Amino acid sequence: MQKIKRVRLENETAGSWRSFLTSSEGEERMTAVDALSDNTEVVEMEDAPSQFLVEKHSWDGLRDIIHSSRKYSGMIVNKAPHDFQFVQKTEESSPHSHRLYYLGMPYGSRENSLLYSEIPKKVRKEALLLLSWKQMLDHFQTCRLSLSVVRNQATPHHGMYSREEELLRERKRLGVFGITSYDFHSESGLFLFQASNSLFHCRDGGQNGFMVSPMKPLEIKTQCTGPRMDPKICPADPSVFSFINNNDLWVANIETGEERRMTYCHKGLSNVLDDPKSAGVATFVIQEEFDRFTGYWWCPTATLEGSEGWKTLRILYEEVDESEVEIIHVPSPALEERKTDSYRYPRTGSKNPKISLKLAEFKMDSQGKIVYAQDKELVQPFATLFPTVEYIARAGWTRDGKYAWAMFLDRPQQRLQLVLLPPALFIPVPESEEQRIEFAKAVPENVQPYVIYEEVTDVWINVHDIFYPFAQLEGEEEELRFIRANECKTGFCHLYRVTAILKQSSYDWTQPHVLSEEDFKCPIKEEVALTSGEWEVLARHGSKIWVNEETKLVYFQGTKDTPLEHHLYVVNYESPGEIVRLTTLGFSHSCSMSQNFDMFISHYSSVSTPPCVHVYKLNGSADDPLHKQPKFWASMMEAASCPADYIPPEIFHFHTQSDVELYGMVYKPHNVQPGKKHPTVLFVYGGPQVQLVNNSFKGIKYLRLNTLASLGYAVVVIDGRGSCQRGLKFEGALKNQMGQVEIEDQVEGLHYVAEKYGFIDLSRVAIHGWSYGGFLSLMGLICKPHVFKVAIAGAPVTVWMAYDTGYTERYMDVPENNQQGYEAGSVALHVEKLPNEPNRLLILHGFLDENVHFFHTNFLVSQLIRAGKPYQLQIYPNERHSIRCPESGEHYEITLLHFLQEYL
Repeated sequence: MQKIKRVRLENETAGSWRSFLTSSEGEERMTAVDALSDNTEVVEMEDAPSQFLVEKHSWDGLRDIIHSSRKYSGMIVNKAPHDFQFVQKTEESSPHSHRLYYLGMPYGSRENSLLYSEIPKKVRKEALLLLSWKQMLDHFQTCRLSLSVVRNQATPHHGMYSREEELLRERKRLGVFGITSYDFHSESGLFLFQASNSLFHCRDGGQNGFMVSPMKPLEIKTQCTGPRMDPKICPADPSVFSFINNNDLWVANIETGEERRMTYCHKGLSNVLDDPKSAGVATFVIQEEFDRFTGYWWCPTATLEGSEGWKTLRILYEEVDESEVEIIHVPSPALEERKTDSYRYPRTGSKNPKISLKLAEFKMDSQGKIVYAQDKELVQPFATLFPTVEYIARAGWTRDGKYAWAMFLDRPQQRLQLVLLPPALFIPVPESEEQRIEFAKAVPENVQPYVIYEEVTDVWINVHDIFYPFAQLEGEEEELRFIRANECKTGFCHLYRVTAILKQSSYDWTQPHVLSEEDFKCPIKEEVALTSGEWEVLARHGSKIWVNEETKLVYFQGTKDTPLEHHLYVVNYESPGEIVRLTTLGFSHSCSMSQNFDMFISHYSSVSTPPCVHVYKLNGSADDPLHKQPKFWASMMEAASCPADYIPPEIFHFHTQSDVELYGMVYKPHNVQPGKKHPTVLFVYGGPQVQLVNNSFKGIKYLRLNTLASLGYAVVVIDGRGSCQRGLKFEGALKNQMGQVEIEDQVEGLHYVAEKYGFIDLSRVAIHGWSYGGFLSLMGLICKPHVFKVAIAGAPVTVWMAYDTGYTERYMDVPENNQQGYEAGSVALHVEKLPNEPNRLLILHGFLDENVHFFHTNFLVSQLIRAGKPYQLQIYPNERHSIRCPESGEHYEITLLHFLQEYL
């Protein structure tokens, strides 16, 4: 071990040092700096022979390495089936119990398609049944590809994406092509899906029986220009469907071809400034920060009128006015034309859109013709009825269509209200105040909104989908029972069975109202915890529950056994007590239940096992449904073999100095040798709503971490305070102080791994991440330049004042209330603390990024230049926030490897 005297040339945080050696006797080899001895410190450094030196490759050599690793990921990435729909087969003569529909990528294909499999009634115990994936759609499109492109004809599998589709893919983080979603009406067997700038439909099951060979889907013609987005089948009449075109809501009839524009918010102007309204469309912030991708909801029932067979259908929709929202300009993909794309983007502290809920209502005759359509608004302005509501987080209908419901969130995102809205509360849009009063007189005095549930916290509310209202029984119309997940009560997300009393008051809706917080609030008659403990029911990111009202059981996914694994559980919601796990420990599962609760599918993996997709049948006594045991029934996908050089990471845990248990994982260098210290990459995300460390397979999305280990790097990943699945207090450690707590956890974990494993070279540590991870990479180099030799920051947020309202204010409050937190967390304001040595900072960013705008990197670089700090910058001119183009992705990975081998 050598001792090195490092001379401070600036303050310590600047991380700029001049080093010289001392002999074992303490005699200095450089004596010309003795006068600076007050500004020196002695640290121990590894002897050069003990340092493992990564072999240096040429750029072409690195490209070959990346090509080799990408061959494997290309074989299995996005191959797993998903979006399942079970349909039970009722024919006794059929050898199959269910037909299972799903999206998947068949062998040899690079695109998602609509597929199905048959689940047999009987299986042989001794045999592994591998279900065949059968194409629903005829392949006629592919053989006409070149012709269809030339003629600009749409086919379900080929075509260019519109701007709306491209941006939606970004919000949904979609990487696959082909058919990426579909709507299904089980009674009629109707499928509706969007592809290639058009809509298609086909039928299987229902009255016409099940197909035995692939069918040709039918394109639905239209008078509309531009894409028809967010298509949905009317649940009350499957001959009718809806879609969004140019920011307005339309309905159409598959049988007759009739189309009707239901709203007239959008003017169709090319100038964003002059066209601020939309109907039925989720705004950028709602999609990006609240995971809501639709802005309208069909009523599940129709109202039948008279003997003529007329019916009334309703759609609840959100109307948005963004006229006061800031417009930003992002470079367009058509860079050669010097164009920019304009977006409404509310920066933190600025105006959000004005929102309201409305009803589109129309009548159809017995022939399916729309004979009358009407636009309806709330009897009082939305902002009058709900003055504190900033966001409509979720919405829908009760199953009987008696009430629309919505989840309302205030601007600080610390108060959520679950509200019922009877259709009678909506009146035709008036042309004058006198007409509004006349319409309001027709609304009964006892018709009102009902606030049936409220969640309040001093941290923040994590929005989710889990709300299951039971049908109101006869004689119990004054109550509503439902199951709801709530994180605010205990700090951990758990299920509750709630009974709310629909307390009625009397309102004269012709008069303007000044409402208090207690208006419309319903008393809670009963609230029973179905689950409890320091673990979480999974509720975010599209998680579901499945409620079997016949057996009084609710199935859910959670982390009861370990925060590192997701499992399927079941509990009795009428007499809660024992919680039964249905999936196997040692793996992390993502499950889907069949509609009649006799089967479930699990997509599962572990750090050492690539993903499998298996079908299980629940067997046991009907008298004790809670304890039915899952039996393996069939396989939809077996685990692919890992590449020869794949070594899974090892999961570890440790207690920090503040006595918080943290989890991490380490990729050991493949060529680790006793006594050798390896350069180390700390891969970070670190922000809320993400968990990197869990017992699921990492060889697809994070395959490059294995590639780093194969080259001789140690790779460390740590979920510090602020990550999810550990409770609200753990995640809430970031409240008002993003960037101020995460790095300490990362550094503590790094030292723990160095001490435990012995192969970490603490003098050669890189920190790397993307998005929030890019932000933390910069923060690490700013706060701990003596710990991190280099930082590689991808698409970083560099000044929180420039990020959006929904995300930033949730975690950081508005700027005027937390100026210190904003300044401390904005890395671009602290560039003077960055090192003065070159080759310690690499920044990467997509030029078209419409989420973390390139402005962040532009501003950072300007500050770096002003401060005279060295940096390297890699721009991807045609990429957005996520790198999509395979060539760009390959270039990024080669750049990463090259920078590390040269400078770490």
